[in-house]
Amino acid sequence: MFPLPNVFLFPGALMPLHVFEPRYRQMIEDSLDGPGRIVMAAVLESHHDQLAGDPPVFEYAGLGEIRHHERLPDGRFFINLVGCCRVHIREVPSSRLYRRVEATLLQETPATREEECALRSELAKAILKRTPKLRDLPLDMPIGHMADFLLMRLELPQSAMQEAFARLSTTDRARRALAEHERRPQRPHG
Repeated sequence: MFPLPNVFLFPGALMPLHVFEPRYRQMIEDSLDGPGRIVMAAVLESHHDQLAGDPPVFEYAGLGEIRHHERLPDGRFFINLVGCCRVHIREVPSSRLYRRVEATLLQETPATREEECALRSELAKAILKRTPKLRDLPLDMPIGHMADFLLMRLELPQSAMQEAFARLSTTDRARRALAEHERRPQRPHG
């Protein structure tokens, strides 16, 4: 498990990381010798000052797969982690320098066809408004991914992101993302 403050690895998202602490370098080494997967967990807000230790983390996290890595001569790594899925985590004892978790795959509840039709255009408009350089979205993009993409663009406080990230109903998460979009004015670009 790689705990960081206010970091959420969404399914399908790419997360570049610079890994320099000895415990996390060991974790990457071990991951590369196995399936190449690690869990990214958000340290609880009230414990951000305890990163050097073992601060408590949010129980919902993102499982990611290392798609690319560069090992530097001094042992550091640059990795690209791709989100696979949401997981519920429970910490287990570790004989390694890094913390380990048992991860249970979380299944999303898909939207009905009617809900998807009603939400798709609203999500697309909000995403395009928040991402001016993006011209089009794939027509077959699942609304769960659209909701996640919008959430990532909103720069939410950690408590709001935790609440949205944990919603397994794609309809509920899409509605939450749209509500947060309306509530938070867009920052000017440039």
